Amino acid sequence: MTARRHPRLFIDQPLHPGADVSPSEAQAHYLTNVMRLKTGDPLRVFNGRDGEWTARLRTITKKGCALEAEAQTRPQTSDPDVWLVFAPIKRARIDLIVEKATELGAGVLWPVFTQHTNAERINLDRLRATAVEAAEQSERLSVPDVREPMSLPDVIGQWPARRLLFVLDETGAGQSIAAGLSDVASQPCGFLVGPEGGFATAELELLAKQTFARRISLGPRILRAETAALAALAVWQSVVGDWR
Repeated sequence: MTARRHPRLFIDQPLHPGADVSPSEAQAHYLTNVMRLKTGDPLRVFNGRDGEWTARLRTITKKGCALEAEAQTRPQTSDPDVWLVFAPIKRARIDLIVEKATELGAGVLWPVFTQHTNAERINLDRLRATAVEAAEQSERLSVPDVREPMSLPDVIGQWPARRLLFVLDETGAGQSIAAGLSDVASQPCGFLVGPEGGFATAELELLAKQTFARRISLGPRILRAETAALAALAVWQSVVGDWR
């Protein structure tokens, strides 16, 4: 089995040569019962800070297992600095947004409640687990920060002034995404995706007052929320991200 095909786990623990690593109960079940690893078998681990490391399954007990970190295979690198703020949608589709946005390199995933948002509750534990699994499978060295949901005014109130916010505007009033990204270079950015009912007039007016906000369009067709979110991230990666 090649190193790339070894099981790969996110472990929120320090990694260095000889480090003792304790997987969670679910991770131990995955390693020993799903992947059927035995004592001494190799795997890869990362924590979002210390790069990626090879490790060995050191012991297996009824209660779990223990690992030992061996050597760094990849140093920690910085991800392209892009955030995704999105209105919650139905369960399967919000899971898709989190999974694919993680694969596309988003650093922050931030659910936002707007006037036309239908979903009232969000299972953050499930979304965070989805992000971890997507990071493990996509060879990322980090896991995005899945933040507590907030109202749109609260998100705007906490938005960093130097971070551009591209508002995906289905009304057609925004400039094309290509034009919007033409002068961005390496500036920190974020995308705001509204609910299926679109943004309310008052919300668009509020956004228009923010110096960091730009309204952009994804073309003549009306896209579903999850399609718009992922299309925007893909274009951003190809123009100013790490796809270049």
